[in-house]
Amino acid sequence: MPDWIECQLCPKYCRIPEGGVGDCRVRMHLDGKLLATTYGRPCSVHMDPIEKKPLFHFLPGTGIFSVATVGCNLHCRNCQNHTISQAMPEEFAAYEAMPEKLVEVAQGEGAISIAYTYTEPLVYYEYTLDCAQRAHVAGLNNVLVSAGYVNQKPLGKLLPYIDAANVDLKAFDNEFYKNECGATLKPVLATLEALVEKGVWLEITNLLIPTLNDHPAMIEKMCRWIGEHLGWEVPLHFSRFHPRHELTFLPATPAQTLEDARNLALEVGLRHVYVGNLRSREGEHTFCPSGACPGRATPLVERVGYQVLANRLQDGHCPDCGIAVAGRWTSAALEAV
Repeated sequence: MPDWIECQLCPKYCRIPEGGVGDCRVRMHLDGKLLATTYGRPCSVHMDPIEKKPLFHFLPGTGIFSVATVGCNLHCRNCQNHTISQAMPEEFAAYEAMPEKLVEVAQGEGAISIAYTYTEPLVYYEYTLDCAQRAHVAGLNNVLVSAGYVNQKPLGKLLPYIDAANVDLKAFDNEFYKNECGATLKPVLATLEALVEKGVWLEITNLLIPTLNDHPAMIEKMCRWIGEHLGWEVPLHFSRFHPRHELTFLPATPAQTLEDARNLALEVGLRHVYVGNLRSREGEHTFCPSGACPGRATPLVERVGYQVLANRLQDGHCPDCGIAVAGRWTSAALEAV
């Protein structure tokens, strides 16, 4: 009998010796069993605007109860949350919050949704799954904010309880994933396809890092793949990089790079493209996707940062031309408030 256990949660398939942990630092081999050491021990709980995830087509203007434990199976050199994503569990203070308690606290905060976010919710998989199941029974929405680096079998078990997801597609380049994140691209693409196949509302974030993943040819290839494999209505958020972690020697993403990327994505055919971490004249708003709409120049949902200033949608439809706009604009949980 081997003195190690193979973790089958993610494509790294870590072989973990007795007393050791996997690459994510939270999955431990103890007494012949694989345990998630952060189960019921979130390091961060907070009410956020749902636009912060970012989700722009899922219950805009609502608050979302956000939770995370330490740990991540990627090691992105630009990580803005590296103090918790790259920490060992014993290095960071944690709350005691078993799944039933977490759902109770979220309801007490008046939340209609819970986000598993900030680090990588798929490495604290058992906690995410149990919380999502209890939240689902309680009538709350579940939102996954993830890098999507997971095997299909555990993902498939989780998805029936997930209502929406924002996946951080780091770059449309396998070398970038290997060099900058310690991962690979193909499993992330499989996750994106699985989310759409199972009917989870999906939005994608692409952080543009100067000189590393901001080449127009790479952006165009990514946008075409999204449209052809996931759908032209899937919202894409281009996010501004700020010097962080191991990439402090790079400059922040120029505003023009983000605006050019948005224009390119729209030219390729994506319907809803946004600019994040930057004030943008049009890139923060939702517009009617119909080119023939008489009111197309007027935003359907007007935003500044994470704040919704106006929402003209009528039951998910454009009030000017009547076309349905892709998204989840209402929910039973919202109507019950």
